[in-house]
Amino acid sequence: MKDELNYELLADVAQVIMGQSPPSSTYNTVGKGLPFYQGKTDFGDMYPTPRVYCTEPSRIAEAGDILISVRAPVGPTNVSQERSCIGRGISAIRVGKKLDRDFLLYFLRFYEPELAKAGTGSTFTAIAREDLETIKLPLPPLTEQKRIASLLARADRLRQLRRTAHDLGDALLQSVFLEMFGEPSVNDKGWDVVKLSEAFAIKPQIGTPNPAHNGGKYLVVRVGEIGSKKVDLESSQRITLDGKELERFRLKTGDFLLARAIGSEDHLGKASILQDVNEVVVFDSHVMRLRFNPKIMSPVFFWHWLKSDGGRARFMQRAGRTAVQFNVNTEQIADINIPLPPLSLQEEFAGMVTRVESLRGRMGESTRQVDGLFESLLAESFG
Repeated sequence: MKDELNYELLADVAQVIMGQSPPSSTYNTVGKGLPFYQGKTDFGDMYPTPRVYCTEPSRIAEAGDILISVRAPVGPTNVSQERSCIGRGISAIRVGKKLDRDFLLYFLRFYEPELAKAGTGSTFTAIAREDLETIKLPLPPLTEQKRIASLLARADRLRQLRRTAHDLGDALLQSVFLEMFGEPSVNDKGWDVVKLSEAFAIKPQIGTPNPAHNGGKYLVVRVGEIGSKKVDLESSQRITLDGKELERFRLKTGDFLLARAIGSEDHLGKASILQDVNEVVVFDSHVMRLRFNPKIMSPVFFWHWLKSDGGRARFMQRAGRTAVQFNVNTEQIADINIPLPPLSLQEEFAGMVTRVESLRGRMGESTRQVDGLFESLLAESFG
């Protein structure tokens, strides 16, 4: 914005409605009453998703109000699509006649880092009504606000389309997997069913108990680095091993790495396949390595099998739980029954995955450029 523009306090051009949580006895998940939004967890890219409803709302947001998270994290925004109840983690902002709603929305997204700095609290950060009402807002004429908002909305839609295309790649591969191999839970293609142990080149292995440390020599894969098809080595820490220990826990390209002990059921069994790496990589004790016989099973096939609903269900049937975590051991993994399609069909599917990932890689660079454009437009509009 140009320096000669007028600036007004948000309180002078909009109404701030602070959320308040109603009695928990009025909550439900069957759709009775108004949607009840409590914080950032309910937010999407632009609109929140109802998970809980309330029959006796204390504070209400109207359709079209901006919803802003005022408690850990401070600053994220969404737009209310319908009349809804808001809890203490959210405030609603209702614009007046001098202010375009979308102009304010994009300004708040630009201003989010500054607003987050205003958060206070020893347990979790939060902001008060005054922090919102005293925001200085650049205020060009309404027609100019609408022009700026329209430009930013078009750039934002382009960003979302890029992300949607990336997500569609996952959906496409899962659809192709089911078309080629059938639903794992019923084996409707009639493949031979074998124990997973029959596909191993060596026995499954649990990683080193040695902790990562400053000055470590080798990259170590932990649960936090797996989940996508490739290992996220950029976030890996380092560890020092030598001799027989190093040989025992050293990974090879194509090794299948599985989260085998973790506090969350949702994350148990998440997995990655080690890509080509130009240095030594090992794995820690919360991760299990599976090394498949390349003449029997493709790790890419097994990764997608494990991601399918039927494969996931079979895996969880073998998993266990202690007082502190969910886990699966090497014997339980080896005992899983799995339909085994011909290797040629597995490799055909793996080739399709490689082509889709190559396309998504090129799209990823385009997405980064679009994100950069959007950030530049925000800065140009409000900086």
